[in-house]
Amino acid sequence: QVQLVESGGGAVQAGGSLRLSCAASRITLLLDEMGWYRQTPGDARELVATTKRGGITNYAPSVKGRFTISRADDSTAVSLQMNSLKPEDTAVYYCVVVQIDKRAYWGQGTQVTVSS
Repeated sequence: QVQLVESGGGAVQAGGSLRLSCAASRITLLLDEMGWYRQTPGDARELVATTKRGGITNYAPSVKGRFTISRADDSTAVSLQMNSLKPEDTAVYYCVVVQIDKRAYWGQGTQVTVSS
């Protein structure tokens, strides 16, 4: 079973920065896509940023220009650099990986809290 270990969450004041990291292990197939989603209580999980093989990235409009997702070629680790954080970025952030067979695996989530 694929395992994901997330790190880097925490509390920061508005305007600050955090870096989230996610490392996947027990991978059996090539990873086609890696990314981050976030969720606040009572809301659906929403896309933050993803990166596909070949370097294609996708960002939610609300984070574009502030967040940067990075993954070395065919690496099993992905990072999310979050700058200029806002209180509305407060959420639990989940790492997700998608194998080439389209199976997706989720991390346990890491809390990010941004105070005004």
